[in-house]
Amino acid sequence: MALTRFERFLASILRVAVGMLFAVFQLLAQRRGADSSVRRLPPITNPLLRVPAMRLARMIRRREVTSVEVVQTYIDRIQEINPFINAMVKDRFSLALQEAAQVDKLIEEETGGEDVLEDRLPLLGVPFTVKEAFSLQGMPNSTGLVSRRGVISATDAPPVALLKRAGAIPLGVTNCSELCMWLESHNHLYGITNNPYDLERIPGGSSGGEGSILGGGGSVIGVGSDVGGSIRIPAFFNGIFGHKPTSGVVSNVGQFPPASGQQPGFLCTGPMCRYAQDLLPMLRVMGGANADRVSLVSPVDQELRRVRERGGGVPLVSPIDQQLVLAQRRVVERLEADLGVKVQQLKIPQLKYSFQIWSAMMGAPGKDGKQPTSFAELMSDHGKKVWPLWEMAKWTVGLSKHTVAAIGLVLVEMFQRSQPTQFILQQKESLQKDLEELLGTDGVLLYPSHPHLAPKHHHPLFTPFNFSYTGIFNILGLPVTQCPLGLSAEGLPLGLQLVVGKQQDRLSLATAVFLEKTFGGWRDPGSIATATTQLDTWRGASKTAW
Repeated sequence: MALTRFERFLASILRVAVGMLFAVFQLLAQRRGADSSVRRLPPITNPLLRVPAMRLARMIRRREVTSVEVVQTYIDRIQEINPFINAMVKDRFSLALQEAAQVDKLIEEETGGEDVLEDRLPLLGVPFTVKEAFSLQGMPNSTGLVSRRGVISATDAPPVALLKRAGAIPLGVTNCSELCMWLESHNHLYGITNNPYDLERIPGGSSGGEGSILGGGGSVIGVGSDVGGSIRIPAFFNGIFGHKPTSGVVSNVGQFPPASGQQPGFLCTGPMCRYAQDLLPMLRVMGGANADRVSLVSPVDQELRRVRERGGGVPLVSPIDQQLVLAQRRVVERLEADLGVKVQQLKIPQLKYSFQIWSAMMGAPGKDGKQPTSFAELMSDHGKKVWPLWEMAKWTVGLSKHTVAAIGLVLVEMFQRSQPTQFILQQKESLQKDLEELLGTDGVLLYPSHPHLAPKHHHPLFTPFNFSYTGIFNILGLPVTQCPLGLSAEGLPLGLQLVVGKQQDRLSLATAVFLEKTFGGWRDPGSIATATTQLDTWRGASKTAW
């Protein structure tokens, strides 16, 4: 996908300008007062925290462990790590323990046997966590907006309700970026969330609280949403698995802000897990009746026939970190050696317009001709109108209730077209057609998740287009599984995206299970610490505001 000389020139100018701004930022940014050595969490000591969700459910059904024991173990872990990562913003621990006790009583009284319980309540007694943007009865639903501080959910979002109906027990809600539209989970209501592998780095967004609590071992399964990479980027940065399903399989009802315009076709709700084997059963539960659309029960052992590979080279975004390039090459080698699959490298020229396609389609009117709700309107939330220049002026003196990222998005929105250009529409349709033909029903595309390993806090402000590697697949409606691939030299998670054809979710999920066995999957961040740390210096630091 070679760039034209003019595109290379523009990309160079952009990088120089961003480099100068970043240099100023580094001079002015206040350090947190701690030394710069790598900081990670205490290691996991309770073996229950290393058991996949479906195996936990089986152990609970067989009375090998009680649900109360499992829930209490996760509560203890959250209380141990949350002061450092600021991932869970509101808990329901007392209620969760009561519900766990009811589960144990139900199992004691069950006369139909384990199979009856497994069929009716496949996640019975297993704890889970939920992104705060989703309705969870009795929990806040602000999406980080200060003006929504007092909003408490009266009902459950459908995917949350389905998980509860399957027997799972919610522990609480986790942090996200303001209005779910930035890749750093930071807002002025709950503060900033840290990456469990390095507390100076971001966990991604907007489902960053989920990524962080899962990566830190404080949860085993969770609920996220994704309109531009908000499941996959946090899954990548926190070394866990995440799945953006085929569009429409899992309900998006019950989350704030609601999608509008054409966005309902791009927004996806999906599972986030520490273990690949939990993705498929979670998706089956969360999808409800719609799960049948993606044939999750069909065998896949003989279906993986074609694997395609695509590297970097998109203008406006940063070059791909060489450790990620090498990790992807190792995946290719193992697929070819172990499964006998021939991996073909692709050139897809339309992908260089990924950001332009995503941006244009997100702002496009819906079938009814109505424009999507503007970001400025969402920020005001039916209250006083938000004026971005005034908010930016207030932010410089610490008086704005909004983050600089959110204010910047409103400023950018002011200059966006209300309709995609014909050229961009042509590129989108051409890309859609080419990828669907290439993938078919038996193909997997290996594609970078992000050009960088987990960046340090606030650094994404200077690389705002880097989400293009994930965002384009929301517009195309293709299912994607994010898969960890071990750790970098710095001890940060590596990973890549597994992209498949529409309704072929089972294929990327099965490939993720293979790669988990091959590369080790999730790693306990506390067990890989390379330096003695003084974590007490980080208590309370998560409220640092930008």
